[in-house]
Amino acid sequence: MARMMKAAIFVEPGRIVLDDKPIPDVGPLDALMRVTTTTICGTDVHILRGEYPVARGLTIGHEPVGVIEKLGSAVTGYSEGQRVIAGAITPSGWSNACLCGTCSQDGAGTRHGWKAMGGWKFGNTIDGCQAEYLLVPDAMANLAPVPDTLGDEQVLMCPDIMSTGFSGAENGGIRIGDTVAVFAQGPIGLCATAGARLSGAGLVIGVDRLPDRLAMARRMGADHVVDSGRLDAVAEIMRLTEGRGVDVAIEALGTQSTFEAALRVLRPGGTLSSLGVYSADLTIPVGAFAAGLGDHRIVTSLCPGGKERMRRLMSVVESGRVDLHAMVTHRFKLDDIERAYELFAHQRDGVLKVAITP
Repeated sequence: MARMMKAAIFVEPGRIVLDDKPIPDVGPLDALMRVTTTTICGTDVHILRGEYPVARGLTIGHEPVGVIEKLGSAVTGYSEGQRVIAGAITPSGWSNACLCGTCSQDGAGTRHGWKAMGGWKFGNTIDGCQAEYLLVPDAMANLAPVPDTLGDEQVLMCPDIMSTGFSGAENGGIRIGDTVAVFAQGPIGLCATAGARLSGAGLVIGVDRLPDRLAMARRMGADHVVDSGRLDAVAEIMRLTEGRGVDVAIEALGTQSTFEAALRVLRPGGTLSSLGVYSADLTIPVGAFAAGLGDHRIVTSLCPGGKERMRRLMSVVESGRVDLHAMVTHRFKLDDIERAYELFAHQRDGVLKVAITP
């Protein structure tokens, strides 16, 4: 009889429930991780609400920290009992997308057509990590050992939001001395703010409506914060830059209004780096886009994955150059994950990220 585990399972739109599931069998290239800490992502809330479709019965979650419980017969270089993380994106390492240098899109291009987010498998196309155990595919491409000096909550942001936020700064091409505006200071935006500072920006401006998030933006490296509930963010950013605009605007929410505002504050030749997940068509205003003649760039990012990306991010944390631990504002046991979803989905009590421990 199969051994069972607790897992947060998508039942139908509006319902993610904790239930029993068999512990997965381990294939030759896989590893079974015993999850010690995980969290809830804004994308999981999109799944809960039915705004992003996944199969019924799927275990949700894509941000795992844990210990290797069992290794596949062909996996080398790791040991059972070793502390590890795996990225939200789990590339195979051998697909066309991986070999072209875009591991996040692993598996996206097929003879049946192209689908974005092919590399995002946990809680999307395979069972995820809001459970007691997680099966990690292509373990040798995806498992990253956690340094002994770092605790679970210190590395909890690495699998997704740190990787995503930093990629917004990286793909925006931030140079030393650049002026950067980051629209929305949720978890992704806060990591983008930290990434902009680490990339050498001379002036970082954080935009949000919530005082707690604006205070956290300062802690993550924002030089100025703009309360968009009280001020016209575009006008205030243009005032702060003496009419020049910003070199890079990072959009971290996924709405028409923030996308448009990010476009409107760009200097000629500036870059809009988009991280938001959009649930409706975008409109590009001809004036903000300078009729297509402004030498602007619009770039999009899905968080990079794979063990080398995770190693690099943990190296930044271990060096002390960034501390994202303060973003964990609430803690729950896995048994209480339905209550954690209710809190996180409604953004109550100043929640930023929750730590879930089986």
